[in-house]
Amino acid sequence: MKTRRDFIKISTAGAGATALGFSALGAKGFSFFESDKQVPVSDEDLTPYPTYCEVCFWKCAGWTYVDKKGEIRKIIGNNDDPHCNGRLCPRGTGGVGMYYDEDRLKTPLIRETKADGTQYYRKASWDEALDLVAEKMDKLRKEHGPECLALFSHGSGGKMLTHLVKAFGTPNITAPSFAQCRGPREVAFTATFGEDVMSPERTDIRDTKCLVLIGSHIGENMHNGQIQEMSHAIENKATIITVDPRFSTAASHSKYWLPIKPATDIALLLAWIHVIINEELYDKDYIEKYAFGFDELKEHVKNNTPEWAYGITTIEPHIIRATAREMAAAAPSTLVHPGRHVTWYGDDTQRSRAIAIVNALLGSWGRRGGFYNPEKVHLPTFPHPPYPKPTRSWKDAYPDNKYNLVTEVLSTGICDATIPNADLNCHLRGWIVYGTNLMASLPDQRKTLEAISNLDFLVVIDTMPMDITGYADVVLPECTYLERYDFVRTSPHREPALALRMPAVQPKYDSKPNWWIAKNLASRLGLETYFKWDKIEDVIDWQLKQVGSSLEEMQRVGVKKFKREYDDLFWLEGLPDFEFNTNTGKIELYSTELANEEFDPIPKYTHHPEPEQGYYRLNYGRAPMHTFSRTSNNHNLWDLMDENSVWINPKVADLWEIKNNQYIWLKNQDGVVSSFPVKARVTERIRWDSVYMVHGFGHTNKKLTRAYGKGGSDSELVTKVVMDPIMGGTGMRGNFVTFILENPDKENKEDKA
Repeated sequence: MKTRRDFIKISTAGAGATALGFSALGAKGFSFFESDKQVPVSDEDLTPYPTYCEVCFWKCAGWTYVDKKGEIRKIIGNNDDPHCNGRLCPRGTGGVGMYYDEDRLKTPLIRETKADGTQYYRKASWDEALDLVAEKMDKLRKEHGPECLALFSHGSGGKMLTHLVKAFGTPNITAPSFAQCRGPREVAFTATFGEDVMSPERTDIRDTKCLVLIGSHIGENMHNGQIQEMSHAIENKATIITVDPRFSTAASHSKYWLPIKPATDIALLLAWIHVIINEELYDKDYIEKYAFGFDELKEHVKNNTPEWAYGITTIEPHIIRATAREMAAAAPSTLVHPGRHVTWYGDDTQRSRAIAIVNALLGSWGRRGGFYNPEKVHLPTFPHPPYPKPTRSWKDAYPDNKYNLVTEVLSTGICDATIPNADLNCHLRGWIVYGTNLMASLPDQRKTLEAISNLDFLVVIDTMPMDITGYADVVLPECTYLERYDFVRTSPHREPALALRMPAVQPKYDSKPNWWIAKNLASRLGLETYFKWDKIEDVIDWQLKQVGSSLEEMQRVGVKKFKREYDDLFWLEGLPDFEFNTNTGKIELYSTELANEEFDPIPKYTHHPEPEQGYYRLNYGRAPMHTFSRTSNNHNLWDLMDENSVWINPKVADLWEIKNNQYIWLKNQDGVVSSFPVKARVTERIRWDSVYMVHGFGHTNKKLTRAYGKGGSDSELVTKVVMDPIMGGTGMRGNFVTFILENPDKENKEDKA
């Protein structure tokens, strides 16, 4: 499709990269990675600078070590950090590769069009690039209103840009992590307990006696603290139950692996609820004191027997009963993990509701070994004028008042509000995209491209020439997290703690920190009063002094812990009087909030479409050395895993005559063919009706010199998205693929000949 905004391949001048080895996290019970390329370094020759990681949302605190030549030599964990306990995962130690990556964005770029219509990027100064961005934003503000601007943001650096666009006057600020990842569980747990799960999750894995994982790939998603805690639980002989159509790393450490038929998880959960209630395995005192709707729940599941579930899930009845009894025997120190990426089939809020209900029946919410009460340090906001009050938002794209239970802006809602619609008095006309590759993080690339084609302007701020940068009108190169200050990390945990990120080295090339970009845009937009400080260190120091610390102290210690205000880590131990933040003041097994919105107050199983003959359900997940698509060009991490593979059951491989390590192409149910071939991994570790691949590969930008064309992109094969009617989550596991054994481009050329 030819549009006025063609994809442009960004050129970058080569620069030598320094390959550094690293020691990965080692935890008993799991296999991680040890590099054989260690560079012996004496800490006496190095200077440490505090940081916290930007490679994933866990944001582990650490120390960046710099030698006397000003080169970064290694990153290690901060021993005082509750997120990592002094140990970093491969991604954390390999983060130095982001700094040395020769493919980095090096200078501002502006889109231009030649006389023949060819589009290209030319290098620009920061003044020219920021002047143009401010000019576009001001024109949008005057002609359509500031609400017609949207910010896509991922990562801690987005906080300063969020401040900028709020001052500008728009409420349309979104992160793909809600609608495409954790949103359904937050809405579900809030409807049940009156509180959400938070990030990092408030799961007391280290004390649990029974851990249930439903499609949660701990050990592969490398959520550092959870992996350490799961290793601790395994050492303490906790029972692990893993429900997954794939024999994952977690499944290999489990007492029970339930290779469930995909899209049938709610049936299993309802059967577990049936067994727990009818065998009176639930926590009677807890339910009597805290729960609302038990009788309705009991009636609801009376026919959801293990025999009923067996015909749907393929899990045998005696296994369903045995696992339900294991959970009950360990209660209340039983944890049915709420998961992280939970947008699967479109009924994901209801599946998360069923998970919350099982936890409630076992009495795990607020009890040791279940869910704890996190606490955080609340840093005051640096003084600034009040934000202007918007008169419109992305929700105007849904005139029938959809998604009333949503607590954050939906990224797919931003796309919908960008595509012209007769019912909209103003579709969104400008996007700022910060630190997120929308071509990989949003489902249905065709819809994303349609939205982009209707923009007046698109600004991308990133460290790397990701796929989305090729569609920008202006590209602004941000320096990496190792070269900048950001706001202090205040993530909730068992104990309140602060973590500082400061630059260990000067920014490479002509890159700038996000706070500098935001402040300089503000001065061009007449928003100086929202940025009445000279540099971000002034803001950080002021905030820290309000809570009894200082920038100088945090530069020395990196992490500072605070005492909890109350001894309420497990606030429901001993069954004290407590009122939940729900309509009834109780744990709602029967959700009045969902009922008021005319949704099922108790989850029901509904059948989902199945693949046609010759097609297989496409499942995807993570690898311990990569985060989404953002690390696949990092030379340290690329060296550990340079491409993904597609897992295929041996029976299916035999049927198709596919050999192990053979390169094949994938075609989905809508006829979309993978841009690049992907290596087949023939393995018994996947059900016959499914295939599996790691997310984040198959980049199409040639200037990602290591990642380009390596492996297959699951994102481009996700063209069917099933929307969660409750909160707008994007169910992406309703896509099916078949195999092409010969190069489809070759076939097309032969057909044309």
